Amino acid sequence: MNMSQFSDPEIQAVGFTLGEDEYAISIAKVRKILPMQEIRQIPKAPAFVEGVINDRGKILPAMDLRKRFEIPLASSRNAKILIVEINKMMVGLIVDNVSEVIKIKLSLIEPPPPVFLANISSRYIQGVAKLDNKMVVLLDVEKLLSYEERDYITSLN
Repeated sequence: MNMSQFSDPEIQAVGFTLGEDEYAISIAKVRKILPMQEIRQIPKAPAFVEGVINDRGKILPAMDLRKRFEIPLASSRNAKILIVEINKMMVGLIVDNVSEVIKIKLSLIEPPPPVFLANISSRYIQGVAKLDNKMVVLLDVEKLLSYEERDYITSLN
């Protein structure tokens, strides 16, 4: 039987890096990619909020994924801001660099191996895909914020 006639569904995701690791977020959640810009600090903001950015007159909260995942901050980074939709709210995610839109066959996505659980909380991870000698961690953006954090961000809008 010829298996190649059956299509292997795939998702499209925006790939980005944090440190040495490759991550991706479903393209359906990404609204735009901005170059790094000035981030205004907010007094008494929780640690996960880096500050706010101005996107064409809209004030959006920005969070640094390195801090969220407790990855040491890099001295130099070609940082970008991914504007993503989380629970109907726009949030800027600061990442080291955005690589490309990648297509990932669903059959290549596996649950995160236990070794990941020590580094990044597994609740943020949708799965891990092995692509061309590299592993890409698929993040579930809906789980990046706790209920309390969502309430806080809602209060900023």
